[in-house]
Amino acid sequence: MPTPFPGMDPYLENPHLWPGVHLGLLSAIWTDLAPRLSPRYIVAVEERTYIAAIEPRSFIGRPDVLMAQSQRYRPPGAGLPAAPGAAVIEPVLVEVPVPDEVTERYLEIRDSEFDRVVTVIEVLSPGNKQPGSKGLVEYNEKRETVLSTRTSLVEIDLLRAGLRPPISGPVPESDYRILVHRGWERRSGRLYPFDLYDSIPAIPLPLRRDEEEPLLDLNTLLHTLYDQAVYSLRIDYSKPPTPPLDEADAAWASDLTQEQA
Repeated sequence: MPTPFPGMDPYLENPHLWPGVHLGLLSAIWTDLAPRLSPRYIVAVEERTYIAAIEPRSFIGRPDVLMAQSQRYRPPGAGLPAAPGAAVIEPVLVEVPVPDEVTERYLEIRDSEFDRVVTVIEVLSPGNKQPGSKGLVEYNEKRETVLSTRTSLVEIDLLRAGLRPPISGPVPESDYRILVHRGWERRSGRLYPFDLYDSIPAIPLPLRRDEEEPLLDLNTLLHTLYDQAVYSLRIDYSKPPTPPLDEADAAWASDLTQEQA
């Protein structure tokens, strides 16, 4: 059963589903573009890895079993044990603040003759938008590096929550947005804002200056991914999405999803 939403399905933003959606969408973009750009360009999957720092008071760590040398418990004031030896005590399952190693993937379009990066395609993840996180710092630093060169950037933000990457000028409020920055235009970029009610717009993919720009039909790619991964079996449309919608959008979404709830 296809997604009931015309564009982005807000239920796909759930943190439990998003890693698979992110990986699947990048793979779909790669598969779509590679044959169309060949032989002049190649599409490569790249990755960056960082350690996500965790606040001691708010970490969500992986459970580890803490194995300590067992020792006999003695109440205060008790004398020495009658006989030497160590008591066997069952270990207790505890939480320890283990930082997560995070790997984020993105796409690079490279000139096949000189292996130069022409365009970077980013699909944002929650870690790229979380205030104060290592992921946000790492992403913004990488973004500034790309924007300071002649490399073009396509930045796809299909997440309502978190901080938006910085841009200047009149920026309309929207649920989602895509930024297309052509490297030769320096300070200018094209922003494609869209909402829950809209289809995801097809965007031009910048390559070299004065070259024809192929269209990237993200709406079709995402909906095809939804069908192929059978997300309809993993989503409970009778419950509100995570993150939640505002009251008006929630009412509209409820009417839309009644058949699949």
